[in-house]
Amino acid sequence: MAKGVNKVFLLGRLGKDPEVRTTAGGMTVASFTVATSDRVKGQDGQWTDKTEWHNLVAFQRTAEIVRDYCKKGKEVFVEGKLQTRSWDDKDSGQKKYRTEILVNELSLLGGGASEGGERSSSTGGYSSSRSTSAPAATAPANDYADQGITDEDIPF
Repeated sequence: MAKGVNKVFLLGRLGKDPEVRTTAGGMTVASFTVATSDRVKGQDGQWTDKTEWHNLVAFQRTAEIVRDYCKKGKEVFVEGKLQTRSWDDKDSGQKKYRTEILVNELSLLGGGASEGGERSSSTGGYSSSRSTSAPAATAPANDYADQGITDEDIPF
């Protein structure tokens, strides 16, 4: 039988600021949520947005980048894998489950509210994976403002 595939790609926004902690062994761990939205047409013909929330966990250098650069509303592109963990609730004794996405790659995109309350026009930032030791700075984006191209023209 062939090997299975467990791969997740998400493009969404952080729902709140990440929670970052350090384990007893010194490993940095960041937990955060990302919202993805899909537009669906109802039976009445009206379009509505359906939002799905995802729990993510990043480790080591990726967690440090999440801590330093990710805030509520920040747009991110994530590649990772699904993992479900279980535990016994101390209060009720019931078995609890949580499905999370373990982050392998994280790309910071433009977005989120800047100090002036405006959306950032940046489309690049830092990219990280567990295999790299530092973020890779991307080249500055070309200025297409004089050609009539806006952020709304970008397909993601």
